[in-house]
Amino acid sequence: QVQLVESGGGSVQTGGSLRLSCAASGYTYSIQFMGWFRQPPGKEREGVAVLDAGDVRTYYADSVKGRFTISQDNTKNTLYLQMNNLKPEDTAMYYCAADYRRLGSSIVLAQYNYNYWGQGTQVTVSS
Repeated sequence: QVQLVESGGGSVQTGGSLRLSCAASGYTYSIQFMGWFRQPPGKEREGVAVLDAGDVRTYYADSVKGRFTISQDNTKNTLYLQMNNLKPEDTAMYYCAADYRRLGSSIVLAQYNYNYWGQGTQVTVSS
């Protein structure tokens, strides 16, 4: 199975940028999807951005389109989330997740489809 470790969170002001990293180790060869999810205070976990490891297609939540970019470095087994023009509503614990199964495009952003999770990294955006 895969182990995931996130890093790169922090505190920024509105309009600032952060880049999150997710280092994957263990059995990474057959991973089909990897993505970023977040859980704002008092709310449920939601999908932010997902990358199809097979065809490198990307999926984004409407709330982050045009501001966030998901990417991967296969040589380092690392997934990234570049976050620009951050807003206070982006404040959340951000989690990296992965799964070995093929998922339909309509459900790739649903957190319940992912079986492997990191411990999370906190992002706080102040106004």
